[in-house]
Amino acid sequence: MHRGNKSSDNTFQSQAGGVSLLEQVTPLARQINCLDIERIANVCVENIPNLVGVRFASLYILDETNNILHLQKYNHPFLINKIVSLNQNPPSPMVMAVRSKKLIQVGNIDTHKKPIIKRSQRAFAENYRTSNCVIAPLICQEGVVGVLNLADKVDGDSFSCEDIALIELFSQLVGGSIGNIKLFEKIQRQATRDGLTGLANHRTFYEILEKELWRSRRYGGPISLIMVDIDNLKKINDAHGHRAGDKVIRQISRKIRECVRQIDTPARYGGDEFAVILPNTSLADGIVVAERMVDVVANSPITWKKEQIALSISVGLGQYDADTTPEDITGRSDQALYTAKQAGKNTVRIFEPSPRM
Repeated sequence: MHRGNKSSDNTFQSQAGGVSLLEQVTPLARQINCLDIERIANVCVENIPNLVGVRFASLYILDETNNILHLQKYNHPFLINKIVSLNQNPPSPMVMAVRSKKLIQVGNIDTHKKPIIKRSQRAFAENYRTSNCVIAPLICQEGVVGVLNLADKVDGDSFSCEDIALIELFSQLVGGSIGNIKLFEKIQRQATRDGLTGLANHRTFYEILEKELWRSRRYGGPISLIMVDIDNLKKINDAHGHRAGDKVIRQISRKIRECVRQIDTPARYGGDEFAVILPNTSLADGIVVAERMVDVVANSPITWKKEQIALSISVGLGQYDADTTPEDITGRSDQALYTAKQAGKNTVRIFEPSPRM
């Protein structure tokens, strides 16, 4: 009968203050198995250091898009790096661990040979009482999602085999949970974002508009809504194909995003139509944004198969109070958009309410 690894069994059967290590590990493993990054980070910098007898711990999360490690949580009473670029040269120990996907154990950082860690790479070395540390890459499905650093053994000794077994166990658990969080966030984004442009999708647009109307009712302030239609997209599709049309849509979505604030919500409303929610924005300010969009798009042609394609948009907008329904808001700005189309395109028109009888 297979009895497992004897050293590992001894690790989990050892006693610490009358409580077996297994009894300490199990509740922590349950805490880590969640979608709450703050809860996971607390275990990493508060509980795991106590288990392996170290003073300091830090958790970094990998931003794959920008190739940067971001500091999530730490327990040091002194400054440490908040951002670590994976493109640095020479690479720091953390970067080495990420690239190799292997745990780096350092008994004495001053004499460590593989990898060699230069003094210039240790900006905060004088803050540590000992020269030992462990740098554990957090791996999920063969990909690195972060790094857990543990430094300064309380007893001054090197990390034992039992320590390393525990750290490797927790690095797998933490890596799996962070990977699950990233996957969950990706699915959430996909559910709320348009796949082609990355802007809010039609459903999300209406959800945010409802929230902004509620906020306006509670705190006051007008809402302006811009509706945008791409001019001549059908002609572009017919002449150059739908892939060229997709490139036009992406280009215009980028230009719209560049023209608005962080608090504004640009959305892909339909096939060739966009909408932009401008919270707490007067009509005069909305007109400035709309005219900027028209100018920016007109000055941003795309090149498709060595041929330049001119772009333009028609824009309609209006200013609304909190008592207006979402359907009325979009309908009225859409009415102004239709007027802009009728006026020759590449222009802005404003919704003008009919005078009351």
